[in-house]
This record gives sequence, structure tokens and C-alpha cells, in this order.
Amino acid sequence: MPTYRFAAALLAMSTLTACAHMPASASSEASHWANAAQMVVVTPANWEATSATLRRFERHDQHWQQVGSAVSVTLGRTGSAWGMGLNATRNDGPVKREGDGKSPAGVFALGSAFGYAERIATGLHYQPMTTNDWCIDVPASNYYNQIIDRSVVKAPYLDQSSEPMRRDLHENGDQRYREGFVIQHNVDGKARQGGSCIFAHLWKAPGETTAGCTAMAPESMDTLLAWLDEKRHPVFVLLPTPQYSALQASWALPEIAP
Repeated sequence: MPTYRFAAALLAMSTLTACAHMPASASSEASHWANAAQMVVVTPANWEATSATLRRFERHDQHWQQVGSAVSVTLGRTGSAWGMGLNATRNDGPVKREGDGKSPAGVFALGSAFGYAERIATGLHYQPMTTNDWCIDVPASNYYNQIIDRSVVKAPYLDQSSEPMRRDLHENGDQRYREGFVIQHNVDGKARQGGSCIFAHLWKAPGETTAGCTAMAPESMDTLLAWLDEKRHPVFVLLPTPQYSALQASWALPEIAP
């Protein structure tokens, strides 16, 4: 659709097809990310933790291998909760809601990378942001959880959004969205009040929490963006350590060394 900037990229990447060679222990649920050859894994200690460890993995001959070193990231100000992504909806723990300050947990496809520069080094589709680009966090809007160009789209509630994508221009030089990428939680805002505008982006300061995104140091983001390649169907996994341990085999996730 021509009415908002990320539609084509999000639609193209929203469904991951199954691979014929699944580990015997993997569940049918894991078929939704079976063709992923890159996986970003974020593991907080528990649902309440606001910091976590991020690791990168590549799949070779159906085996996951860690790439590079683990790095520190920060999460939502109130921890994490089950989101809506590639895995089936779960309620055996907190559930993500709009405005709750929690980062969504589960397995998610990646949308476009975004930023302030005209281009950056990444294998993801990249969309430079302008002063008119906003992510709509108003559940009443038909464009809920979509990034739109407000100079093109005219619809109710758009002016109530609090998420300008050029934070440097609207929020006193804020650099948090200078580089980042979309985490496809609650795609197209299908669940009203389900949570919106979930990104990986730069942190404002080390250890500072977010409204529900995953934030990191600029050097960590640079390395991550340069490594990610949309042709390899990357996915983003966020699970507290106990949930990760319980689901690792059935979801065909990488083993994490202690």
C-alpha cells in the first residue's frame, strides 16, 4: 500500500516458511522459523528484569553456532511479557499490553531497519526516516502499530501519536532512533491494546530502560545491523532464562553456554 512507508517490507517479511529438515525434538510451532539462518537471542534473568544479554547465532547444517561476543542490552522499564509474534499466543506469564512498559517475549520476524542517515551498513531493508514519519501508538487509529508519513496519510488520531521516528528533530536532539530495526510484534496492530512500536534501537545511556523496546550501545547496534541479512530470514528471540531453558529443545533454539 502506498499510504505508509514500511508496508511492503513488513508484508514481505511477516511470514516465514517451513524447512523440510527439522530436528526430531522440535515442535510444529518451530516450523514458523525453521528457515531462519540467523537468530538474535535476548535473555533477561526473569520477567521483571530490565537488563539482558544479547547473543547472535548462525545456523550451519541445522546446528546453531554463536557469532561474536555477548553484549548487554536494556529492556522495558517493567521487564518483559508474552508478545504476539511467530509462536502461538501464550498466557503462562505476563501478557504484553499497550503502555505497560514491557518488552514483548517470544519469537519475532524482523522488519526494516531505520535511521536518520540516508543509508547505513546493513543487510536488512533500510528506510531513512524524515520529520513526517511517525509510529502510531494510538489503539483507536486504523494505522495502529504502523509507521506512516503524516504528510501523506490523513486519518483520525494520527496527531495523538507520541512516537516520532526523527526524535532528534522532535525531542531535543534525541539519538535513540538514529539506528535501529523493527521487531514485528502485533503486526499491523491486529490486537488493539496489544502493544505497538517495538524496536531495537540505541540506548540513551548505559542501563537506561525503555518503554518496551530493546536498547543497546551504538557499537553493538552497528555490529548487529552489519551482520543481519534479510536473505537469511533472521528472527529475534526474547525469553527470560527459565522460559528459554524450558522451550529451547522444542522450539529448536540454540543452546546457550552458562
